[in-house]
Amino acid sequence: MAHDPDPPRETVPGWYHVPDVPIAVSPFFSWPPQPKRMAEWLSDRWFRLAENSILVVLALICWAWLQPSLEQTQTLSLDWIAAIWLRNMGLMLIVAGGLHWFFYSRKKQGNRLKYDGRDLMTKGRQFSFGGQVRDNMFWTLSSGVGIWTAYEVGLFWAMGNGWVPVLGWSDNPVWFVLLFLLTPVWISFHFYWVHRALHWGPLYRLAHALHHRNINVGPWSGLSMHPVEHVLFFSSILVHLVVAAHPLHILFHMQHQALTAATSHTGFENLLVKDRKQLALGTFHHQMHHRYFEVNYGNLEMPWDKWFGSFHDGTAEAHARLKDRRQRRG
Repeated sequence: MAHDPDPPRETVPGWYHVPDVPIAVSPFFSWPPQPKRMAEWLSDRWFRLAENSILVVLALICWAWLQPSLEQTQTLSLDWIAAIWLRNMGLMLIVAGGLHWFFYSRKKQGNRLKYDGRDLMTKGRQFSFGGQVRDNMFWTLSSGVGIWTAYEVGLFWAMGNGWVPVLGWSDNPVWFVLLFLLTPVWISFHFYWVHRALHWGPLYRLAHALHHRNINVGPWSGLSMHPVEHVLFFSSILVHLVVAAHPLHILFHMQHQALTAATSHTGFENLLVKDRKQLALGTFHHQMHHRYFEVNYGNLEMPWDKWFGSFHDGTAEAHARLKDRRQRRG
């Protein structure tokens, strides 16, 4: 006799839209191994229309047509540095600006799959420029794009002069490909620990409080950070001072950090095309971090939050545990 399916889990209250819960983290850190889930995880992120696969194509385009050669980058020169800055500025305007235009300015999807039903704030004393979007755009396009560019310029200059190891396709084709797959995992490792540090009182007040001005987030919120936080956030790229990489890997790594900051803060679970989900965007687990503050410091590529007891999986049970912790504290 067939068993009845499990009843749906009760979700955390107070949200306009809640995706399927419980939210699942990467199966690659579970025991015993789950080959089927591992294959599905890789397929969803690399072999379908997804952020990772799109970013690989974008990095290839930038490397082929918008990237100075390592011979050029041997000498610091305004022409190629400005070209990289303009490229990064254009990418951010297209991605964050395009998502904001589609979901918030034109409201092409209405509130369908929107986590928080409220509009973004147009006023607020916490915002330096009188409104959430203007404030977010300023920090994203000034400090965000500037420090993103500075890291790229520094790495390409060092590569051009032979000061850091450079990996060619012919050196090790298997490792060349694996480096793309491992980059999001390394970024996840780095992000969790940097993010936890940023929630330490003095560092939070100095820097991270600026990002947490956004309780309800939009695409421009993702990279809206204090310069100190931008320096820490993008520092994951410094692994390539010792781990050999190709300029293509550097482009993928930096664009992954910068552009998925915008997509993951979209505020909508998915892009709908003819009422079908076509592209996963905003992440509910991080949206909960912005509202509840003390959960979900990392992302789903590595289960640090589960290991340290700060994971909120979107269920009513997880929310009850959060409230209980807060009551016990005082």
